[in-house]
Amino acid sequence: MEIQARAKINWTLNVVGKRPDGYHLLDMLMQPLALHDTLIIEPSDVFSLRVHGADSLSARDDNLILRAAKALQKAANVSQEAEITLFKRIPMGAGLGGGSADAAAALKGLNALWGLDLDLDILCKIGVELGADVPFCLHDAPRRAQGIGEILTPIKSGVFSLILLQPCAALSTKEVFSAYHASPAIVPADNDQAALALASGNLFGLRQWAGNALESASIPLRPEIRKAKDALYASGAAFAQMTGSGSVVFGAYENPSSAQKAFDELKAHYMPCILTETAN
Repeated sequence: MEIQARAKINWTLNVVGKRPDGYHLLDMLMQPLALHDTLIIEPSDVFSLRVHGADSLSARDDNLILRAAKALQKAANVSQEAEITLFKRIPMGAGLGGGSADAAAALKGLNALWGLDLDLDILCKIGVELGADVPFCLHDAPRRAQGIGEILTPIKSGVFSLILLQPCAALSTKEVFSAYHASPAIVPADNDQAALALASGNLFGLRQWAGNALESASIPLRPEIRKAKDALYASGAAFAQMTGSGSVVFGAYENPSSAQKAFDELKAHYMPCILTETAN
């Protein structure tokens, strides 16, 4: 079985509270991308994972894919196992949800391979224990995500051409949230207005209403984020922003030809520099 694990971007990210267990409460608009990892899943007498395209990524039991597989096995009370091969394309430590997407793809793929027929709500209950973005990746469609990421509401959004830049070393989520709490008050994104802008395809409107509360906290730690955002705007992006807790910055363009021209300019200065588009 072959299954795609699609990356995501945050059009908005507001921090609205914190639970006693330390999880932050968020309010976000997110959308999957055409950029994806690929999982090949085959029946086997023992769990195993092979990784291609990411030498630094662990293929041991701490990998989210194997954790997802074993969580599903336990929840469904089954003994089946599997051999999984991951072809990694989504940059790591990027805020693109690559690990969560891989875990979600494993849950979906094994649910089908093992004939479990578990519905999406059950898979999401398993997934949220693995990571806050896993339920979104299971839905794999534009959503407003609230709570710790498990409260998902459909939103409308179009297909937009994107360029992704990763201008600096990864930031840990813990490091970014610590910087956020030490930062001056940040004006939150207006998710209702940003959702309307997305639904109408108004990328310039997003510059007024969208925002990522973690971006301004991350820039003092990694000034390259600001430089990459400025470079995207200089190349003609209608909207540019850091995604998630970084370190990838994306630019959205009005049409594919504008994005292609910008990509041809930026790829000489940034690596990785990825040309892709949003997905529905």
